[in-house]
Amino acid sequence: MSASPRVLLVEDEAGLRLTLSDRLVSEGYAVETAADGEVALSEAATGGYDLIVLDVMLPRMNGFDVCREVRRRGVTTPILMLTARGQVVDKVVGLKLGADDYLTKPFEALELMARLEALLRRRPSSPQAGGDRYRFGDIVVDFRRAEVRRGGEPVELSAREFKLLRHFIEHRGATLSRESMLADVWGYDETPLTRTVDVHVAGLRQKIESNPKSPEYILTIHGLGYKFAG
Repeated sequence: MSASPRVLLVEDEAGLRLTLSDRLVSEGYAVETAADGEVALSEAATGGYDLIVLDVMLPRMNGFDVCREVRRRGVTTPILMLTARGQVVDKVVGLKLGADDYLTKPFEALELMARLEALLRRRPSSPQAGGDRYRFGDIVVDFRRAEVRRGGEPVELSAREFKLLRHFIEHRGATLSRESMLADVWGYDETPLTRTVDVHVAGLRQKIESNPKSPEYILTIHGLGYKFAG
């Protein structure tokens, strides 16, 4: 089973935020929430989300400004804007600022799910985010700087470990054989008679998993290889 799509839900109305969050979770999404524009921007800029559901009328920073700034920072995560406004001009503004779709309140949950599924089908297969960053759990990976942080603290990875982690992220949800990883990460044309992949996976788990003996992100698929579920 592939990893759950990660959704950032930005909605200041507590009741609606809880209702939508529960529905998304029941549909198999992993959901993070934000109740104001500034928190939303901070979250969105970390990358690692597959979708952003963004209300327009927000405290501290409205959804239009959040959308504009998210796109200015190079974040390409699909954005679905939610608003009580129904005027055509507001829809045009949102789309011109970089939103991918627009849904006017009140709406049916089924329509929201259908819109999100459509956006997921169109999204790039590899992670793209502001500053080339990807987040899972309390881990933030900055591809541009080749840095990893866990709970805000730097994680020291070797160059090979970082390349392996990036490979996992770029193929999240897919089962990867040891042979394919040796070819793609190490550049080996022939399979060496070593446990190279297993040793490096074990080392990586020690650094990013809360419990390396019962990993949450880098999963062993017995008889086949590994799968990244972050």
